[in-house]
Amino acid sequence: MASPAPGADAGAAALLKREARAERARLIPPVLIGIGIAACGIAQAWLLARLLATLLGRGDAGWAELAGAAALALLMAGLGVAQERAQIAAAEHAKARLRAAAFARLLAAGPADERAVGEKSTLVVERIEALEGYFARWLPAAMLAVLAPLLVAGAAALADGPSGLILLAAGLAVPVAQAVSGIGAAQASRRQFEALQRLSGRFLDRMRGLPVLVLFNQQQAEAARLGAAAEELRARTMRVLRIAFLSAGAMELIIATALASLAYRHGALVQGAHPAPVAALFVLLLVPVFFAPLRAFAGAYHEAMAARGAAAELAPLLDAPEESGLLLEEIPPKVTVTFQDVTLSYDPSRQPALGGVSFRVLPGETLVLTGASGAGKTSVLRILMGFRRPDSGRVAINGHDITRLRPSELRRLSSYVSQRAHIFPGTIRENIRLARPEADDAAVEAAARAAQVSEFAALLPQGLDTPVGEGGYGLSGGQAQRVAVARAFLRDSPLVLLDEPTAHLDPGTEAVVLDALRRLCVGRTAILASHARAARVGHGRVLELSHGRAGASRMAGN
Repeated sequence: MASPAPGADAGAAALLKREARAERARLIPPVLIGIGIAACGIAQAWLLARLLATLLGRGDAGWAELAGAAALALLMAGLGVAQERAQIAAAEHAKARLRAAAFARLLAAGPADERAVGEKSTLVVERIEALEGYFARWLPAAMLAVLAPLLVAGAAALADGPSGLILLAAGLAVPVAQAVSGIGAAQASRRQFEALQRLSGRFLDRMRGLPVLVLFNQQQAEAARLGAAAEELRARTMRVLRIAFLSAGAMELIIATALASLAYRHGALVQGAHPAPVAALFVLLLVPVFFAPLRAFAGAYHEAMAARGAAAELAPLLDAPEESGLLLEEIPPKVTVTFQDVTLSYDPSRQPALGGVSFRVLPGETLVLTGASGAGKTSVLRILMGFRRPDSGRVAINGHDITRLRPSELRRLSSYVSQRAHIFPGTIRENIRLARPEADDAAVEAAARAAQVSEFAALLPQGLDTPVGEGGYGLSGGQAQRVAVARAFLRDSPLVLLDEPTAHLDPGTEAVVLDALRRLCVGRTAILASHARAARVGHGRVLELSHGRAGASRMAGN
């Protein structure tokens, strides 16, 4: 996978800034709770200072101060739990919204997004998951790192002005140290995510193709390549951890310096000659209270760097322009499809997928596209589904150029049956209803009967409500294809697109599916891509494609 473009950092920063604004209202509660914790810490430090001064013989505190300090400790613990829950809730809301947006963009792009399945899953799952720390810890910590230390330094200054200035100077040194130690943190995190995405994508894709690897005796070689990818991820992860340890060391050095400076200023306390022992002890006890939000800030700093690395890959997807084009007022009952000198290239260095293809399909007519693999049959269907735009020529539906429509509007016009129907976990009824979620049970059952799904569903324990597994577990290949045909019946669109719908079926099952497909095509404009002879029998015209060019059309069976 290529490294992000030079503008990736700017895109990532813009994405994170926009999302931070969107979550601002949900981040206010944890920030307010954090300020409350700091205020409790100040009050507890004052009570403890009075108790310690009493133990040194310089005060008059008693059980009331001890009970107050204990109550404040319990209150701080409760506020900490509430703050954590508020932060997690904000992060979960942000992740859910981002994941929905990213998934919607991937669905809109469809096959036009040529990334491997593993890379897409990593993008939607792991990249967005890496943003949790940004919303849950970094954004609240960044705000509290300014507000809470100012509150604590102000309380210290009221007790002893120079001590407050010492704490304030130490607080200003923290972001400087974080910036110095984290110069390469964003780049290291981004490279780590790139290595993780390569490994995850490669692993998922190779698992899907495991039978092919074993068939060609490539399992050992592929295992070695996966091992190399895993080693790269290990090395990049260790670089990120090294930067994190340097940052933690810088923070400890600043705290030690501040504590030493305050101890030097109030050294007379040890000799018992300090004029204000309670104030001196109070200032010393404020040191952990002062640095607690700054520690959280330092710990979350690398969450922000990791988030920027993850956002660098998400930004191009989420910032892509929305679909443009016209919307259909209504779906026309009949459509005429016209291709006129259409060309399409996937790679300029290779032969065009389509090179000047022309044909017309009238309402109620079925056109069968034949030809060897790579002849351009699927490319014709992709154009009609809006997943590709022709390089030149004209594609029209009812005389109107389809490039003026939004790609999603093209998909509203058509029903599609592919080589292998994808069946989702759920019931058969739910899988059919996927084509038209608002359809009632009567419409689903009518579609099931038309596609001959009811014939095998009647033999199952719960009929159409029988659960099936991911990928059609529990159904044969032919039964899964009939579910796909039932979806097309339920969708009831004027254009039917069929891409090798019987390619992997035995002759008996193929005949059953083809019979359902012929009924589906009646009265509709249909384009069938197939080089199976049985699929051409009983349909309309046949158009032979060869190397992206169309030959003479003929009637099926001739």
